[in-house]
Amino acid sequence: MYSKFVFGALLFFSSFALAQNSKTANTVLAGGKPVHTYAKLPAVNKPAPKFTLTDVTMKDQTLESYKGKYLILNIFPSVDTGVCSASVHHFNEDAASIPNTVVLCISKDLPFAQKRFCGAEGIKNVVMLSDFRSDFGKTYGVEITDSAMKGLLSRAVVVIDPSGKIVYEEQVADISHEPNYEAAIKAVKN
Repeated sequence: MYSKFVFGALLFFSSFALAQNSKTANTVLAGGKPVHTYAKLPAVNKPAPKFTLTDVTMKDQTLESYKGKYLILNIFPSVDTGVCSASVHHFNEDAASIPNTVVLCISKDLPFAQKRFCGAEGIKNVVMLSDFRSDFGKTYGVEITDSAMKGLLSRAVVVIDPSGKIVYEEQVADISHEPNYEAAIKAVKN
């Protein structure tokens, strides 16, 4: 009886420690306060997970839709925030000069809001895609699982090469900061 109790206690505490370690690995900051994401980003040198997202015309777009091109996935919470808007503007400028590359700006914003934003801001060189009806956030590990931002996507960048392999990823440590644009562009140009 005593050994079952000890074994049970050890199992409980090991599970607790493992859960704590996995949460720590998936912690980012939002304005300096910790929030958690669903999982880690997909690993570099692995095939990019398939996805289906909705474009501004309400049509489905998949990973296969962009086969044979470099993809820069600019992932963020909402175009209606200053930092997210800045990242879309920055990648919009970069995308115009990078051959065989498509920048996908991905958020939970509705396609109507994304279309309005692009029209108002003169955004023409990136593709806006919505995760409002898919599991992209969980598949790529970027869905926020707690705090007032629960359900939104964290700020991250993933670069996929023309063969469909991930060649770069960045989970931005604090959602209120911009990503490392230069490193993402460099991953395409290497």
